[in-house]
Amino acid sequence: MKGRTAGAAVAVGALLLTGCGTDDGTPVLTWYINPDDGGQQALADQCTEEADGAYRIQTSLLPNDAPDQREQLARRLAAGDSSLDIMSIDPPFIPELAEPGFLAPVPDDVAERTTEDTLDGALAGAMWKDEIVTVPFWANTQILWYRESVAEAAGLDMSQPVTWEEIIDAVREQDKYISIQGVRAESMTVWVNALVESQEESILVDPAASAEDLETTLDSDAGRMAAEIISVIGQDRLAGPGVASMDENQGMLMFQRDHGSFMVNWPFVWAATNAAAEDGSIESDVPDDVGWAPYPRVDAETPAAAPLGGINLGVGIDSEHHDLAYEAIECIVQPENQAEYFVTNGNPPSSESAFDDPRIEEDYPMADVIREALDEAAPRPQTPYYNEISEVIQDEFTPISGIDPDRAPQRADTFIGEVLRGERLL
Repeated sequence: MKGRTAGAAVAVGALLLTGCGTDDGTPVLTWYINPDDGGQQALADQCTEEADGAYRIQTSLLPNDAPDQREQLARRLAAGDSSLDIMSIDPPFIPELAEPGFLAPVPDDVAERTTEDTLDGALAGAMWKDEIVTVPFWANTQILWYRESVAEAAGLDMSQPVTWEEIIDAVREQDKYISIQGVRAESMTVWVNALVESQEESILVDPAASAEDLETTLDSDAGRMAAEIISVIGQDRLAGPGVASMDENQGMLMFQRDHGSFMVNWPFVWAATNAAAEDGSIESDVPDDVGWAPYPRVDAETPAAAPLGGINLGVGIDSEHHDLAYEAIECIVQPENQAEYFVTNGNPPSSESAFDDPRIEEDYPMADVIREALDEAAPRPQTPYYNEISEVIQDEFTPISGIDPDRAPQRADTFIGEVLRGERLL
């Protein structure tokens, strides 16, 4: 839905939601989908056909931006909107919707069948208070992409885990740029959380605590180390002159050019880089110089915890079709459908067996690295107050050229506490 505003998306949704059944009495399930390359609509059509008249799935498009998607869903759920039969939900926003009872419980048999081979990281993102409250659909994670020529010149053995320090040293020595996400946006929380989790620590002490009692741990050795890594890259201008506006796409574009070296990013960059080489936007031999490896470590002896993204499917508590909605969800998330969705839309499966599809390895030769990263990936802070925490982190850890590694984590902890206690506004 590129180029369309969130308000327009609401209007489109309103036009679609004209009833709960067809003229012949077939129940209509509305699936609120996030923008993609048509894959969710194709699955809606496929599962409608396979339902053989038991239901029909129609889709309603959510806004482009994940926070805007969260806002629209939360408002509709709070208003008791019965059209929310199926929802595509970003993992960080699940606790906020689950805690007040906005999500219909996942039946035990459905939970068992749909998660029997779900990768551990993806499964963690589908839960709240140790219960499965949504069904994993597709998962996402970042890995380390690198220019093989740069890594070779730096003397790095990329068959072994590498650290942020090694990458920083290599970039300095060769006058290259690291592609990260330095923009003040959700991607900053993704990065900070991954750096903390990669030190076997978590930003939250007790995710289920009330707003008044919720404690964050950024003012710690792990939080300060995360800030130090980000600060060095920013203050030493190792991510280039446009780092303050660098998102995932801008980082990819820089990685494809002469100053490209190392990049943490999602799997979409592989298909995009190959497409750019084919249409002449970049040199045709760039893809041949691209390698991939697990997410960088903070400490050489501690495995990294890569970021977790993706989409889970939930059912609104006020939906009039709970049973049919979960029946449709079971159809949507079949491993073979997840594999198809990966090769057509570039979004990795949450199902381990889906990675066995030979088309995946053919199109994504780094699929094993992605699968392993998803198994070890760590969700962002799981709490109903995630939005507040994320906004504070974005404020305190940007611009990355001005971070004080000793003060930013402490300010973030203090700011979060004051916001949650109602003593300060975002």
